[in-house]
Amino acid sequence: MGGEGRSQTFRQKRESGHRGDNLIQFTTDMAKVYKKTSGNESIALYLGKRDFVDHVESVDIVDGVIKVDPTELEGRKVWVYLACAFRYGSDDLDVIGLSFRKDIWVQRMQIYPVVGTKPANTPMQEALLKKCGDQGHPFTFTIDTNLPCSVGLQPAPEDAGKSCGVDYEVKAYIAKEADDPDEKISKKDTCRLIIRKIQFAPGIVGAGPKADISKNFMMSDKPVHLEASIEKELYFHGDSIPVKVKINNETTKVVKKIKITVDQTTEVLLYQSDKYSKTVLTEEFAEEVKGESTMEKTFMVIPLLSNNKEKRGLAVDGRLKDEDTNLASTTIIRPGMDKGMQGIMVSYKIKVNLLVSSGGLLGGLTASDVGVEIPLILMSPKPADVTDIKFE
Repeated sequence: MGGEGRSQTFRQKRESGHRGDNLIQFTTDMAKVYKKTSGNESIALYLGKRDFVDHVESVDIVDGVIKVDPTELEGRKVWVYLACAFRYGSDDLDVIGLSFRKDIWVQRMQIYPVVGTKPANTPMQEALLKKCGDQGHPFTFTIDTNLPCSVGLQPAPEDAGKSCGVDYEVKAYIAKEADDPDEKISKKDTCRLIIRKIQFAPGIVGAGPKADISKNFMMSDKPVHLEASIEKELYFHGDSIPVKVKINNETTKVVKKIKITVDQTTEVLLYQSDKYSKTVLTEEFAEEVKGESTMEKTFMVIPLLSNNKEKRGLAVDGRLKDEDTNLASTTIIRPGMDKGMQGIMVSYKIKVNLLVSSGGLLGGLTASDVGVEIPLILMSPKPADVTDIKFE
């Protein structure tokens, strides 16, 4: 790296990938630069960040730079693409002739030789070009607003390879044509970085939902009334969620305990119609409400991925290699959006159940449930704005 980095503090991090590839993560006092070099070292991909925010009306542009050494191209060209894809299998299974990756959306452009006119460079690209010198070539992609956010399905501990999910990939490669199915592109002629499209919680949060039910029992002409509510419709990952429970037991039966669960419902839309729910939190409270009495109490619950590490198929926010993540954020659908383009849709609900018993020796045998469900939105808070990368 020589004189390019005399005034900077660098940290290098190697990430396993294609043979000969390497990921170098430069760290300055202000920002990080992600660099991936091809196996033959003819091209290198530079990005200033790997998280791109969906602001509902627009998405952060993907702006980067490709460094090209033309001496080894042998008349070929350098291309770059950004792809949003749904993966539902491991790459090593492709030997049987089946594709386990479905492209949802792809954009390509020729980087070298330069063709046409290029838009003005962004501040990020200007900073990256200082690293690349005359061999640097900027590129810019605009992600459609109707595309899904990065999300994955958690593999079992014994599973190997890439997990099922939606991911975004920036790849630079050397080839004669942009996309010729008959042209074999060597791994040493490519370099790629996985990026994430993420969505943060909106600034304005609506009032919390409420649900109630009255249930009658045999041999009783009066009901048990249950009401459950939360203060607001949206909570951040890791927040304590106060669930307010009101019980009016007009019967002679006894409410023996209260059970609160949080369920994640995942709908996989691309390769088949597959919808399933997994419980991500279960809490039981030994609260007794005797006959002809009432209770009003708030219970605190915190659904966390750390308590569900062994659950295969649980939806999690898209993760980058060696980085931790959280439960998948709720999928926000705008009016007019095509649900089929989302790949994976995630939602949550809180269930409150009462175990009602007749009491006495036969109480356990004659017990029954009274329950309600309320929707929950889980998302990440919007972080403070990140200062643009700068090199001194």
